[in-house]
Amino acid sequence: MIASLADFRDRRMTGNNQTFILEFLLLGLPIPSEYQLLFNALFLAMYLTTLLGNLLIILLVRLDSHLHMPMYLFLSNLSFSDLCFSSVTIPKLLQNMQSQVPTISYADCLTQLYFFLVFGDMESFLLVAMAYDRYVAICFPLHYTSIMSTKLCVSLVLLLWMLTIFHALLHTLLTARLSFCKKNVILHFFCDLPALLKLSCSDTFVNELMIFILGGIISIIPFLLIGMSYVRIFFSILKVPSTQGIHKVFSTCGSHLSVVSLFYGTIIGLYLCPSANNSTVKKTAMALMYTLVTPMLNPFIYSLRNRDIKRALIRVISSKKISL
Repeated sequence: MIASLADFRDRRMTGNNQTFILEFLLLGLPIPSEYQLLFNALFLAMYLTTLLGNLLIILLVRLDSHLHMPMYLFLSNLSFSDLCFSSVTIPKLLQNMQSQVPTISYADCLTQLYFFLVFGDMESFLLVAMAYDRYVAICFPLHYTSIMSTKLCVSLVLLLWMLTIFHALLHTLLTARLSFCKKNVILHFFCDLPALLKLSCSDTFVNELMIFILGGIISIIPFLLIGMSYVRIFFSILKVPSTQGIHKVFSTCGSHLSVVSLFYGTIIGLYLCPSANNSTVKKTAMALMYTLVTPMLNPFIYSLRNRDIKRALIRVISSKKISL
């Protein structure tokens, strides 16, 4: 293993008296060798559960006409985003756990960074859209169908995808202009943007400025908009206090609030409120929460707490039995 790492560190390209990195070494998951097989099996099981759970949500929304509503359009896109978000990092993690030298090429690293940002941003935006949908459904039930029209929802989803692609492309191009000529060890299990900037031997001021400016737009503003939506929902319910009304709010919004808490809890703790006491192991564990655990739990949260999803599953299974 030591010899392999030494050989890896020599994989550099020299030109114009400078040395450029051809590959990075991913060392962000320090698991003892005796536990490698156990954790590999665990992560593989969690990843397969993520794929199956999110694919099931997508198929149910596609096959059952009762789910052809704005909320489930957003939910199916969220499931697709979760499925892809995990697929960007976890397969490479599983591969590296079986390798003596956990490497990733420069081109693959930038590609991973791009898609990580695309699907991570999309999840953040979709949670805002779903919060607005719940706000309209509870506060303006009589005008829900006119406000949340199919045309509006499809246009909104397309706009969100365009915004995420632009944001991810901007950061990827800004990272591609940097030089990596000295250190090539990333203390993470994937090509995270802050970890890459620490390795660069170029001036990263523009990159850090864009992270500061756009980070607020992508993370803080959506979180505040979700909070505002639920504050308005809360005050709307207080105007007509009833046990039935409160139960309706919890049954309608409980799943979404659970997902928001899981996603933003780890993001805020890791990126927006960093601590000097956060070790590499702690940061890696928190990153695993939002790249693997949260996408795996989302289908369970929505299916176990959502009667429409349960009924759709029963209808689809029953129709298949009848056709057989």
